[in-house]
Amino acid sequence: METITGTAAGVPFTALPPAAFDGPAPLIVTWHMLDAPRTAAAFAAALPMAGVPAWRVHLGMPMCGARMVEGRVDAVLELARQEPLTAFLAPLARQAADEFPAALTALRDQLPVDDGPISVLGASLGGAVALRVLATGRIPIRAVALVNPAVRIRSVVGLVEGLTGRPYRWTAESHQVADELDFVARVDDLTARPPLLLVSGERDHQDLRTDAAALVDALRERHPRPGEVELVTVPDLAHPLAEEPGLEPAPQLPTARAVDDVLTRWFRRLFDRGVG
Repeated sequence: METITGTAAGVPFTALPPAAFDGPAPLIVTWHMLDAPRTAAAFAAALPMAGVPAWRVHLGMPMCGARMVEGRVDAVLELARQEPLTAFLAPLARQAADEFPAALTALRDQLPVDDGPISVLGASLGGAVALRVLATGRIPIRAVALVNPAVRIRSVVGLVEGLTGRPYRWTAESHQVADELDFVARVDDLTARPPLLLVSGERDHQDLRTDAAALVDALRERHPRPGEVELVTVPDLAHPLAEEPGLEPAPQLPTARAVDDVLTRWFRRLFDRGVG
């Protein structure tokens, strides 16, 4: 079966079927990053996880791909420069998480997936979306995988400061928004405690790497099975997983292949145990 593209409750998706299946198969849902690859189709090419016996459905993030502001990448970047947190990062993450329950219902109607708990994967800001979905507790989650995730949005704002060359003007409102998207501080809200894999690039932004380690430590302290919370560092991996512009499917980079191998082995191990 070939790749399937479509929309689910208005959310664009690229779906990759398992190589072989008889009847409904498990479901892994992903959210891509804002760096390359920055669309569902490009993310599917970067991390296809072809060896995983499950549907891999890559959702398009708001303001990205077919939903870009004015259809232009530079329009999105300008919005991020003007007000990176309250007008861009936070609304994008909130919308992606809030629109997911309806999208999941639509996906179950369109694809032969089973009705059990799902697995989720998020990269960069998509990682914040996956954690927000987990924190709400509205959808049963089997497993969570994160790649170079934004687990503290303040660190992402700091990266934007470096791009714009001017300090971000924090307000009471923006501090409150940042608290909402700080999943180290909110670790007690991640009560489901599914197995979790965090893949961190050796050359990712240092603040993101520090946050990743802090989240893993905090989860291990609270998890009934601490060994199910894993942190894997991928040598030579920076933040992006593909070459710019990252809008269309492209040949898989060696570093992305390394991440893909880590994810594939982890998900296969969970499926073999009847978890993933």
